[in-house]
Amino acid sequence: MSAPTYDLGKLHGGLRLPGNKAESTSNAIFDIPLPSQLVLPITQHVGDPAQPVVGIGERVLKGQLIAEPDGTLGAPVHASSSGKVIAIEPWPVSRRNGENAPCIIIDCDGRDEAIQRADDGGDFTSLAPEDLLTHILQGGIVGLGGAVFPTAQKLMQARTCELDHLLLNGVECESYISCDDLLMRERAGEIISGAQILMHALQTDVCFLAVESDKPEAIRALADVLNEIQDRRIAIKQVPTIYPSGGEDQLVQLVTNREVPSGGLPSDVGCLVQNVGTAAAIHDWVVNNEPLISRVTTITGDGVLNPINVRARIGTTIEEVVKHAGGYTEQAQQLIIGGPMTGRSVTTDTVPLVKATNCILVSSEAPSPGAELACIRCGECAAVCPVQLLPQQLFWYACADNEAKLREFGLTDCIECGCCDVVCPSHIPLTADFRVAKGRIRELADEKARAVRARSRFEARNERLEREKANREAELAEQKESAKAAGPSAIAEILKRKKRDDS
Repeated sequence: MSAPTYDLGKLHGGLRLPGNKAESTSNAIFDIPLPSQLVLPITQHVGDPAQPVVGIGERVLKGQLIAEPDGTLGAPVHASSSGKVIAIEPWPVSRRNGENAPCIIIDCDGRDEAIQRADDGGDFTSLAPEDLLTHILQGGIVGLGGAVFPTAQKLMQARTCELDHLLLNGVECESYISCDDLLMRERAGEIISGAQILMHALQTDVCFLAVESDKPEAIRALADVLNEIQDRRIAIKQVPTIYPSGGEDQLVQLVTNREVPSGGLPSDVGCLVQNVGTAAAIHDWVVNNEPLISRVTTITGDGVLNPINVRARIGTTIEEVVKHAGGYTEQAQQLIIGGPMTGRSVTTDTVPLVKATNCILVSSEAPSPGAELACIRCGECAAVCPVQLLPQQLFWYACADNEAKLREFGLTDCIECGCCDVVCPSHIPLTADFRVAKGRIRELADEKARAVRARSRFEARNERLEREKANREAELAEQKESAKAAGPSAIAEILKRKKRDDS
C-alpha cells in the first residue's frame, strides 16, 4: 500500500522567523565524552513522578533502571553510564527556572559498562502490538520534541481510536534549534526504522515524514533511505517554513487537512504525531536494547564560541556541555533552555541536560521589549494566532480573573507559542499572562475537584451515620419488645445502656 497524497492545508497566522541555524548546522553532531558525574532527575516526563529503585552507595550499570513510575502515567529513568550512586537529593533543574527537584547523582567510573539484557533485540514484527507497546514503555521513551509525554501511553491511547495516520514531526520551526535537522541528516535510517516499529505497534499503514522546505539535506537523506528500502507506506511531506507549523495540531492540519477539535487530540481525527527524535529513540531501544539515556541537543547563540549540535548523556550538566561548544564568550549574559520563543531562562548552568533539552541558547544580552503600554486593540495578535484565538479579549479577561470568559474564549487551546508577544506594539507579555491565567484555571479546577471529593466523603459519612442510627433504633425496638416480658427492671437497663451509647 502506498501513502495517499493530500494537498497541504493552510496554517492560520504564524510568523516567518529568522532561522539563525547556519552556524550550528555547519558541522556534524559531536559526541560529548563521558562526564565524571551525572545528575539524573527522577521525573523527566509528564505525569506521575518516578520513584528511585537504587540506594546511595550502590553501583549501577549503563542502561540500568534507577527510577520507575509510580502511577498510571509515567516513564522510567535509566542510568546513563556505570558508576556509584553518591546521593539522592534536590538539585537545580531546567524545567522550572532552575528550581530544585529530586535527582539521583552518579559518580561515573569511566568504564561505561552496560547492563546485560536477556532480549538481544531484533525482529519487532514477531511481537504482538500489545507486547511491543509494553516493551516500549520499559525503555523510558518520551516525546523528544518538548512535550515529554510518555510515548507508550500516548500510543496506547491512540490505539483506542480509529487511527489511520502516523505523522513524524521533523518540523523544527523555532529559531536557533537544529538538533532534529542534524539527526535527520545523519540518522535517517534509524528514524525510518522507528517509524516502521511505530506503524507495527499502531497497526497503521500510512506514515508521513513532515519536514520543512528549508531543510534540503535532511529531505535528501530521508529520501535516499526510502528509495533503498522501498517502503511505500512512508512518504515525505514538505511543509512551509512558518512558525509554529511544528505544533501538533497545526501539523495535522497542514499535512492531512484535518482539523483537531477544540480541547481534542490528533487521535480524534485519526492521527498520531511523534517527533523524529522519538522515532530514533524507539529504534535504539527496540533494535539495540538501549533505553533513552542520551539525546542530540543544539548548543548555540552569540554567547558561545562555537555553536554546534552534540550528542550527550542524559544527566550531563549544561556547564559541561557548553565546554564542548568552545565555552562562553565574554559577553554571555542569558541562558535559555529551549528556543527564544518557548524556552525558559535559568540562572545556573549546573542544571542537567534532560530528555526534554533540545536546545541550550546562550545570549549576549537579555531581550528588552520595552515598557509595557496599554492595549490599543489593533488586532495584530489575533492575525498571527495559529489557533485563531482573540488574544486581546483573553488579555482583558485574564486581568479580570474571569474564568468563565477565559474558557468561553478558548484560553485552554492556547499553545503558548509567543507569536502574539512578538507583534504586540504595546509590549504586553501576553503569553506570560496567559500562562498565569491557565495556571489559575487549573487551580480552580483542582479546588472544585477537591470540593466534590469532600462533599462525596461528607455525604457518604452522613449516609453511614444514618444507617448506623437506623440499625441501633431497630435493635433497641427489638430489645424493648423482648424486655416487655421480663418486666420494668429490664427496660430500665436498656434505657441506661442507650444513654451510655449516646453519650
